[in-house]
Amino acid sequence: MIPTRYAGLELLDTPVMIVDADGAVRFVNPACENLLALGRRELTRQRIATLFRDSGPLAQAVATTLRQHASFIEHDLALGLAHQDGVLHVALTVTPLDGDEPLALLEMRALDQQLKIANEERLLLLQQANRELIRNLAHEIKNPLGGIRGAAQLLEHELAERPDLKEYTAVIKEEALRLQSLVDRMLMPNQRHAPTEVNIHEVLERVRSILLAETPKGLVVRRDYDTSLPLLIADKSQLIQVVLNIAKNAVQAMKGEGQITLKTRVARQVTLARKRHALALKLQIADTGPGIPDDIRDHIFHPLVTGRAEGTGLGLTLAQAFVHQHGGAIEFESRPGQTIFTVLLPFSRDS
Repeated sequence: MIPTRYAGLELLDTPVMIVDADGAVRFVNPACENLLALGRRELTRQRIATLFRDSGPLAQAVATTLRQHASFIEHDLALGLAHQDGVLHVALTVTPLDGDEPLALLEMRALDQQLKIANEERLLLLQQANRELIRNLAHEIKNPLGGIRGAAQLLEHELAERPDLKEYTAVIKEEALRLQSLVDRMLMPNQRHAPTEVNIHEVLERVRSILLAETPKGLVVRRDYDTSLPLLIADKSQLIQVVLNIAKNAVQAMKGEGQITLKTRVARQVTLARKRHALALKLQIADTGPGIPDDIRDHIFHPLVTGRAEGTGLGLTLAQAFVHQHGGAIEFESRPGQTIFTVLLPFSRDS
């Protein structure tokens, strides 16, 4: 049992862990649970040696701190988590704690945290500018489209006795309708936001049904749900569109054959749109496709950016716009064989 004087650590944004001289984890705060992607109950059953791959440097830092009763600082320490792939690069501070037994407090600050915050602010400003550009462009296109369609209909009527020429008017009308659909999608983020109580798994099941109905049998859609999650206050139709846009991109990248995984977890003590939330939804859409091309990774959420000749480049732009309307954030990791889009959404805008 951790003394009550450490209860204030629960409120820290910095991930904090307390371990004993044997490396057994005695306490973690919510920020640490979020960083390590494990709950407190599971973490406090672990030792440093079982929690991290190549844990020698970390164990040595704890031992040195307790032996010398002095703080230890490491500006860049690579920590490989035993339960998942990848490496965390953290700035580590180990501090001895006074008490009846030797305990060490570990502060682990992810080195990319400040960079992520800066990027999020930059993306918010860019997304606002993009939204204004899209809205202006869409309005400019929408007005002449009506005239083109009307003129094509009149021309078709005049050419009633020339069926060979009516084929061309049909092309004009079909292309005008296609452009109208594109314009409507460009204006979609400006539609009325209608939040209600939403079960995220109902959203994911709807998307899963659509994907399997539209795709040949080569596609597998896995579920990895945390069914204990609370309800979201969100616009259900917009959330369906967010997940569907991301998942359809994945299906197209895999040419209809591969695996998509829909995963839900809770994230604790996260900052979204400059606001701190005790709890948030962590939704991940992972695929086994070829990965996002390097030349468009930095611009993947920009309008009209696409890796496919037949793509419009609006799917991810709209997904990002809807996520931001909900006070959330969207990011991705990609390499050949695996792309993961992560959507973070507060369960309540007031949380």
